Amino acid sequence: MEENKRVIKDCKAVIIGGSAGSLQALLQILPFIEKPISFAIVIVVHRKQSDEQTLEALLALKSQLKVKEVEDKVKLESGFIYIAPSNYHLLFEKNETLSLDTSEKINYSRPSIDVSFESAAEIYGNHLIGILLSGSNSDGTIGLRAIQAAGGISVVQNPLSADMPFMPNNAILHTTPDFVLSTDEILEFIKEINQAL
Repeated sequence: MEENKRVIKDCKAVIIGGSAGSLQALLQILPFIEKPISFAIVIVVHRKQSDEQTLEALLALKSQLKVKEVEDKVKLESGFIYIAPSNYHLLFEKNETLSLDTSEKINYSRPSIDVSFESAAEIYGNHLIGILLSGSNSDGTIGLRAIQAAGGISVVQNPLSADMPFMPNNAILHTTPDFVLSTDEILEFIKEINQAL
């Protein structure tokens, strides 16, 4: 893995965004994160409404961490995986709850990665890590920039390891990520963050 450029202290949340090809990356990462962890993991991926329960069920089956269904005003707690439901933007509130929003699509997507990344950055600032995975549009780049501006850490999947490299390539082109990592390295990075807390 790359030499650490920045270190995060007291991580409250790791937010992961992705689109086409990101499921494979998630399955190479999430099942291998051992509990307990001292932060929440929030997943924001583009998906069809017909796939509403498929991702939750799959990750609940594969992961050692418990998957919590996201409902409006649910409290974000460490040690759980939260998955943004289809057809809603996922927002973070000051009282550490999650809220759901049905405003217009951003980057043709709802949930939008940018919307969730920016919202999380506003609440968690330098206690946040944002990870952008495989995908075929530009969603997530602006959000990663917001995370960095708030003092958080930005991680981009190495395009060479992505099924759809456009999304990570776009982020690398338009931001300066703190880390560009393969899926194996992302897993090790998350483990290291947990051990450091």
